[in-house]
Amino acid sequence: MKADDLPQFYNMCEILEHNLQTRAGKTAILSDEGSMTFAEVSQQVNQVGNALTALDVRFGDCVAILCPDRIEWVTSFFAIGKIGGIALGMNTLLKTEEYDYILADSRARVLIVHDSMLAVIEPVLSKHETLKRVIVIGDAAASGYLTFNHWIAAQPTTLTAERTHRDDFCSLHYSSGTTGMPKGVLHAHKDYPLIAQLSGVDVFGMTENDRTFSVAKLFFVYGIGGNLIFPWYVGASCVLYSGSPRQVAGVLKAIDTYQPTIFVSVPTVYGAILALPDFSARFNLASLRMCLSAGEALPAPAWHAWKEATGVEILDTIGCTETYHTFMANRPGAIRPGSSGKPIGGYQVRLVDDDGNDVAAGEVGHLMVKGESTALFYLHQYEKTRHTFRGEWLFTGDRYSMDEEGYYWHAGRGDDMLKVGGLWVSPVEIENALSEHDAVSECAVVGHYDNAQLLKPKAFVCLQGGAEGSTEMLGELLKLCAKKLDAHKRPRWIEFVDSLPRTATGKLQRFRLREQ
Repeated sequence: MKADDLPQFYNMCEILEHNLQTRAGKTAILSDEGSMTFAEVSQQVNQVGNALTALDVRFGDCVAILCPDRIEWVTSFFAIGKIGGIALGMNTLLKTEEYDYILADSRARVLIVHDSMLAVIEPVLSKHETLKRVIVIGDAAASGYLTFNHWIAAQPTTLTAERTHRDDFCSLHYSSGTTGMPKGVLHAHKDYPLIAQLSGVDVFGMTENDRTFSVAKLFFVYGIGGNLIFPWYVGASCVLYSGSPRQVAGVLKAIDTYQPTIFVSVPTVYGAILALPDFSARFNLASLRMCLSAGEALPAPAWHAWKEATGVEILDTIGCTETYHTFMANRPGAIRPGSSGKPIGGYQVRLVDDDGNDVAAGEVGHLMVKGESTALFYLHQYEKTRHTFRGEWLFTGDRYSMDEEGYYWHAGRGDDMLKVGGLWVSPVEIENALSEHDAVSECAVVGHYDNAQLLKPKAFVCLQGGAEGSTEMLGELLKLCAKKLDAHKRPRWIEFVDSLPRTATGKLQRFRLREQ
């Protein structure tokens, strides 16, 4: 599928509304707060769209959503797109100063916020002259704001979609970078059917008989793609989970309760579930036919442990906010545990050296990707845009190698590679070796200078069940590394820690380990 296959004037709400023809009465959303059919969702979308229009939200205006994964998030998102606005799903795990930055950068005209999030963002609301109205989902009595239900109650349940061009922007996403403030990435109406067809259908084989469940939240492009856009594109149902992915017992209980067929998750959650004793016996996971992983590379030991415990394979993938979703993945029946698979249809990838020349198979290079769902720039970030968006190609910042069979293997971020004794060392290779020990829950490797001011690998290790490190365990890990790694790749120091620093979306923050 290509963008030219779409009508020139296309609105992303078609992904919802095409289901009204034959599936109006089918359940579209299931959640602890209730469920909705496709017809009911469409009616609330129209009410929200009419309510936004009544607030004088116009074509191209930005409307922000700060809310856990709930039905109101979904109907607001589609309503904004339907009237030609730009929907901004805000990360619910940020700090007040980060919300301050995003509101200023996006110039949001309306904020739709859940009452549980109001306290963290309210201190900066009065600073933003472009922000005209605040709508609260839940209890707004104490705050004095208009409540969501009252706001839409009298609005009509019919609404004609704005005649948007397929290239018009309809959503704004702030990437969860490992350093600095997040970068705004705009995506167009065309990107939604593109990613749904190229990834959801062509690679993952989703059908209307599926039911998806995700620990990756809707504000995360991986979450909204896998747990909203993909399923609704084919008429499948999705389960919304407003709980924390860190509470893995709650995640497993939701799978047990709602019986999804597809689980959209991240490596840290798979690792935490695997650390839970007898999880596959305590919770019924038999409904799952497919598990997806993204966000960072899934270690091969975790893949094998999950397959042994559940009988289900994990498809490890890679995508990014800039491409909106997956551009490389393992396929069902063609998996190489520990790899990111191969490029999917509609996308091309290259591995290049520092001078932009292609590297040979087996060599590590910078990962470049090209595809029609790729964004055009970072909002108000001229220099970063020049560095990342290079003509038709996107410079991802990841380093990879490709084997003789065409599978791609993650070697870390570009600034994470270590040069030890004049030789390049990938932290991921060392981490994979350490992860083969049954006692290791997760680990991270960074560069550390010895007394001679020479850079050497240092490992930070978390043990299963929060166990404390010991001299005996240290010896076992050093022996394992001696067996698996060349001498210059072996960690010179191993430090046992309770947890690793991560971004709100679960990406490892190596710079914080380096600062230690």
